[in-house]
Amino acid sequence: MGEIADRSSAPSNRAGEAGDTSGAAERIGRESPRTTADAEERRLAWMYLSRVLEGPCPALSELISRVGVREAARAVRECALPESLRGPTERRRGVDRVERDLEVMARIGGRVITPDDDEWPQWRMLGLAQLDPARDPEAAVPLVLWARGPLSLRQYTEQALAVVGARCSTGYGEQAAAELAGDMAAAGWTIISGAAFGIDGTAHRAALTVGGNTIAVLACGIDRPYPAQHERLLAEIAETGVVVSEYPPGAAAYKHRFLARNRLIAALSDGVLVVEAGARSGARNTAKWARRLGRPALAVPGPITAAASAGCHRMIREGEAILVTRIEEVCDEVGPLRLPLPTGRVEPRLDGDQETVFAALPVAGARQPTQLAEDCGLDVAAVRAALVALEVAGLVGVDSSGWFRTVRTGG
Repeated sequence: MGEIADRSSAPSNRAGEAGDTSGAAERIGRESPRTTADAEERRLAWMYLSRVLEGPCPALSELISRVGVREAARAVRECALPESLRGPTERRRGVDRVERDLEVMARIGGRVITPDDDEWPQWRMLGLAQLDPARDPEAAVPLVLWARGPLSLRQYTEQALAVVGARCSTGYGEQAAAELAGDMAAAGWTIISGAAFGIDGTAHRAALTVGGNTIAVLACGIDRPYPAQHERLLAEIAETGVVVSEYPPGAAAYKHRFLARNRLIAALSDGVLVVEAGARSGARNTAKWARRLGRPALAVPGPITAAASAGCHRMIREGEAILVTRIEEVCDEVGPLRLPLPTGRVEPRLDGDQETVFAALPVAGARQPTQLAEDCGLDVAAVRAALVALEVAGLVGVDSSGWFRTVRTGG
């Protein structure tokens, strides 16, 4: 199987406001179709592979990065594959429903977003691409995103907060979620959640109520409202926001898909806010992905007697999440970088590598230079130079666990 050399950008398949672009930097690593026919062939290859795998597959992502999506699709069809891919592709390699999937998407007013498209949230997905699949087997970048709604997925995830929590929520939790999500949406933040019962649904509704933007990330095909009782809510989100999934039309919602879906909720956001979570909770799993991606995980405390808040309290106690109770505290953690200094000192203005590296450092915990280099897309030497400058400025420190912030964001 030979490698394909074409690596650049591609025409976009988009709807509504999805035509916004952000320059050549966002197209790094893409293959460049030379003709419209090439672009369509690649689009169909992405869709075919999405149907065959139906979910994250690091081995396939690695193959695509080496040989290109068209050659990877051919290899899957002919079973000319390494051993690691033969099992995962065996069941559905003969299933090619591309034309049917296109008909379904046209019928529901949806679209297919591939890594070739301008609407693809390239920088958001970069974090997933840098994770070690040996440690996080489901960390692979999705092959395709199936979307329905007028908002550009790339543009409206540039300032986004994930709000997640218990399905069996309490009145207290729903009030807290509604106030925080509503205030953030009113301030121009996109609210991202999973459209589940409880806190998820409350967060979506709060954003819609204030006329804000919201994105629902599903663990099934976007043509199958899940849960069924939220069909109307999902229809409302699709009218003004985006309903999105990595699973093709008709795909059912299985348990393992919810856990895989959680990584996308975290990846598309600047941070994850958990409002109520039991001791064993999918919301805690989403917060875990936020930490893996170097993004803040936040938690709202509840009554100490409330089982619905036990997971939040544990995350706060064990340093997995930062306690927040109001919008100002949320913005301090996930908002634009602000570096307050003691009175009498002039606040430095960071730019270039220093700003990039400081932003990549988590608000809780530490990182090694090699981890930061992967997160930032810089070489290790540049990261080390930026860290030294930040240390001289009194903004970061280092110990046996790695480099950490000595100054919290906010001001």
